[in-house]
Amino acid sequence: MAEHADRARSTLRELFSLAVPALGVLTAEPLYLLVDTAVVGHLGAVPLAAFSVASIVLAQIATQMTFLSSGTTARTARLHGGGRRADAVAVGVQATWLGLLVGLVLVIAGQLLAAPIARALAGDEQVAASAVEWLRIALLGAPMILIAMAGNGWMRGVQDMWRPLRFMLIGNGISAVLCPVLVYGLGWGLSGSAVANVVAQLVAAGLFVRALLVEKVPLAPAPAAIRAQLGLARDLVLLGLAFQACWVSATVVAAHTSAPVAGAHQVVFRLWMFLAYVLDALAIAAQALVGAALGANDGERARRLAWQVTGCGLVFGALLGAVFAALAGVLPYAFTTDAVVLAEIPGAWWFFVALQPIGGVVFALDGVLLGAGDAAYMRSATLCAATLGFLPVVWASLKFDWGLVGIWSGLSAFLMIRLIAVLARLRSGRWAVLGTLR
Repeated sequence: MAEHADRARSTLRELFSLAVPALGVLTAEPLYLLVDTAVVGHLGAVPLAAFSVASIVLAQIATQMTFLSSGTTARTARLHGGGRRADAVAVGVQATWLGLLVGLVLVIAGQLLAAPIARALAGDEQVAASAVEWLRIALLGAPMILIAMAGNGWMRGVQDMWRPLRFMLIGNGISAVLCPVLVYGLGWGLSGSAVANVVAQLVAAGLFVRALLVEKVPLAPAPAAIRAQLGLARDLVLLGLAFQACWVSATVVAAHTSAPVAGAHQVVFRLWMFLAYVLDALAIAAQALVGAALGANDGERARRLAWQVTGCGLVFGALLGAVFAALAGVLPYAFTTDAVVLAEIPGAWWFFVALQPIGGVVFALDGVLLGAGDAAYMRSATLCAATLGFLPVVWASLKFDWGLVGIWSGLSAFLMIRLIAVLARLRSGRWAVLGTLR
């Protein structure tokens, strides 16, 4: 019994030793976006609504290209667990090339499509015009975003969490200072926010490339290795599409309801995404450790980690819910002083608070299943949750004018379906496939 307790404590210590720096990495970008939201929010309801529309489009890149981070971690963690570090880093090299190539395509496509996309998403011409202005600048950073994602992926897989934290803090720290200077000091308005975003991405990507250079591994692109990564990419891209169909639908419905509703949704949704990244810190640590355990053919350890991270996710989610319930009357004022926007925020706030424990469990198990390379199951479960839960409710909200209550009811249905699906998969044990490759 004592031996079992010691082993459990040792596993938790290892989990938290990776989760703490992972938390910094995960929250660096959304924390910067919260600062950005606060800066833009004080420009008024229209710029805030435009930022909401444009930033959700930019967020598509990170979500759709998640295979460059999560997929790379899954592959490198197994190789690292099997004692093949050089092969693990080589996976990161090819992921970086893939990120650069896809990013350049996105820059070109983004410049051509920014205007029609913004007009389709925004319900107001003034909001759409401002969104195009921000989006065309911010999309120039797409290659750098994807390079940083690939860098985060391979470093997580070899359990090097501290360097990515430094890289993200340096890039986003510089831009957090630069953003208000450009927006207010130089009078660039919303465009200043977009320029600051690109600066953050450029700095971080440069640091990740430098980290690869010092590894002394072959840096040439290998088409066969890139094609192998694209196999896992299929499931993760479909997974990302399911998420983005939900997030974009929510933004569209909010924008077509009114500018104040769109602004209020932006504030609460950005807080939601920030806390999702906080809860994902445990998931990232579990992803690396579960992948390494399976790569070392230790299925018992992988299953033990999975249940421990699930319990931790529940506890942390409950704590975050309690904290933000206490801040309900204060925190929204940090993001906007617009009285109409503030009046709309409570319609989403209490959903946001109540969903934290559920999100804690779901996000933790996402990390476990991604670490195991079980992306196909996650894809199917998420598509089911989107089509049966979120999308019907959110579009009904637009038709019947349910406002933020309808939008966030859809998010609640989405999370509940995903909770049932991932818990069922965990109990089945079919995700725990041993070996350095799945």
